[in-house]
Amino acid sequence: MTIHQPSTHGNLRIWSVGLVVMVLLMIAAFATVQAKSYGDIEQQRIEKVFPQTDSVSAAEGKFKVRTLSAAGKVIGYVFQSLDVVDIPAYSGKPINTQVILDTAGVIQDAYVLEHHEPILLIGIPEEKLHGFSARYKGIKVSQRVVVGHSSDPSAVTVDAIAGATVTAMVVNEVIMRAAHEVAVSLKLIEDRGGEVNKPAIVRQDFFEPATWEQLTGNGAIRRLNLTRGQVDAAFKSTEAEGVDNAGPDQVDDTFIELYTADLNPPTIGRALLGDNQYRFLMQELKPGEQAIVVLGRGLFSYKGSGYVRGGIFDRVQLRQFGNVISFRDMDHQRLSDVFAKGMPEFTEMSIFIVRKPAGFDPGSPWSLELLVRRQTGPVSGTFSSFELPYQLPEPYLERPAPSAEEQAAIDEASRPMWLNIWYQKHFQIAVLASALLLLTAILFLQDKLTRRPRFLHWLRRGYLLFTVVFLGWYALGQLSVVNVLTFVHALFEHFRWELFLTDPLIFMLWVFTAASILLWGRGVFCGWLCPFGALQELINEAARTLKIPQYELPFAVHERLWAIKYIILLLLFGISLESMSTAELFAEVEPFKTAITLKFDRQWWFVLYAVALLVINIFTRKVYCRYICPLGAALAIPTKLRLFDWLKRRKECGSPCQLCAKECEIQAIHPDGRINANECHYCLDCQMTYHNEDKCPPLINKRKKRGKPAPVAVQLIPVVEVPAAE
Repeated sequence: MTIHQPSTHGNLRIWSVGLVVMVLLMIAAFATVQAKSYGDIEQQRIEKVFPQTDSVSAAEGKFKVRTLSAAGKVIGYVFQSLDVVDIPAYSGKPINTQVILDTAGVIQDAYVLEHHEPILLIGIPEEKLHGFSARYKGIKVSQRVVVGHSSDPSAVTVDAIAGATVTAMVVNEVIMRAAHEVAVSLKLIEDRGGEVNKPAIVRQDFFEPATWEQLTGNGAIRRLNLTRGQVDAAFKSTEAEGVDNAGPDQVDDTFIELYTADLNPPTIGRALLGDNQYRFLMQELKPGEQAIVVLGRGLFSYKGSGYVRGGIFDRVQLRQFGNVISFRDMDHQRLSDVFAKGMPEFTEMSIFIVRKPAGFDPGSPWSLELLVRRQTGPVSGTFSSFELPYQLPEPYLERPAPSAEEQAAIDEASRPMWLNIWYQKHFQIAVLASALLLLTAILFLQDKLTRRPRFLHWLRRGYLLFTVVFLGWYALGQLSVVNVLTFVHALFEHFRWELFLTDPLIFMLWVFTAASILLWGRGVFCGWLCPFGALQELINEAARTLKIPQYELPFAVHERLWAIKYIILLLLFGISLESMSTAELFAEVEPFKTAITLKFDRQWWFVLYAVALLVINIFTRKVYCRYICPLGAALAIPTKLRLFDWLKRRKECGSPCQLCAKECEIQAIHPDGRINANECHYCLDCQMTYHNEDKCPPLINKRKKRGKPAPVAVQLIPVVEVPAAE
């Protein structure tokens, strides 16, 4: 094994291409998805659900809800989910759904208006997506809906879209979260967000002396720091863009530094207020009330002057379970004396009282929202909100022990969506992890295994069969160039890890592929883990066993045809800068969805294309992989950065010996003996020849030279010839 050192010229080319790609992507990153009009389909859905509708109001309120009426009576409400929640799907862009509710808070229709999901755009028919969303008819927005199996017996379960489980889970979250938010805002239902857990009680028997540093360190006091540049950025693309913006030398200046904490726990309250002031405060509070401290300094006042005129604080509010808790002047106490050791100086200090009717749960997460307003006209202005999340540390709380069923529901509800998916797919994850460990062992032990060619041949065939049947047809773990384009775009459009964690098998494959590229090159994925590539190889193996003639292009022609897949990749990338949806449609040049994901269950022209490639593969091994595959091209580009050359060569390779070059079934070995790592599929056939003393010409010559005086050879010749002489 030798260390691979890329040339300086090669590095310059790589970084130049990367710089160009980065600039182009930054230009494309400004596109956003917003709720919009979709023509007649919106009205058609309304007429289908409520044919008696004779009046549809204009969009009203925070969520732009339109009211449906018949004969002067309200019969329902309609809205677009993108006006309520912005949840990115696997494509990195949100799914927009029109939802129709009746006056009892029951979903009467959910229809996907717009999506950018690759599996739906180039694989699964739209009818299946609409069929899935139609299952939400009759579900009350206060119910819990789970895609697939749930340990919560009270949950409503819906079957996923076959082959698009992740997308189905995102659609579920979009529909139910948006419908719940709207129903609560319209007072169709009560918000029961805090009832998943029984309300916690603040422990009055727990006290430990604490400094300011200790309280901020354990999360008892939380901080929000905003610079002027961050606030300016929040007003971009609004009417207030450019209003009161900071100068170039002011963008890093502190706009406001805000702290908050729950004062009811003795450790926090006594540290900040002192024993006497804390005791007086607790005596003033009624049962069920909480005291929240807010401390601020900087250019912006969190109190403002609105409360002086109207008695309401219009710059700070609390939010818990989707409920907003506003404060009036009667809920406010000015704080002048503080005692915490090491506490910095503040220009504003307040105590806000959360009253019992607010239904505040001190044991559940809440957030302090800071509202910043910028004037856009004589009486008009635009708001932007900033959240300071808070969770009281567990040592200060006492929680009633939940039952086993409640605990299971709590655990499942509190897990992020991607983690629930990982739990649901634990079997596939375990099998894939084992397979990847086995492949890693094969790669690291390749020198020993290639000395046993018969064993390695059968091991490789078994692994390819596993890749096709389990990884491809069963687990749908087929990577695509669409994944590459999605990832690159996500880097410049609000990258979020959970976006990629929602498909565990694809995530695991990408992580392993990225690592293997750095160590071995693209060939590990293309030669071992690509289901369509494995299917081609197994078919060609069968063809060779049946003595079907094989045809190869002259190396000079073959070498020039390599460029086709890179051209296809560049075209797809260029199209994606204009429209990711269009790029996903043109990515149909990949037959993966037809042959692997959908198992040839598609329109005849898709099936004909995939079958044609497989038929050609019978006579010439992996033509698609060699000349057309844009995913292979995308993986070949970073292969230039691989750290090692594991495939061994001799000085005789290429001159005079041409055996490996002639035997390489995808022609990845140049006539001069060099292995092109960009084209190599890491089948290890050349390494089997390299170690075979009965096949490798340089080894045969060396053995002959050593063999003349060898005692074993001298003994064998007489034993064979004596019977013939007699």
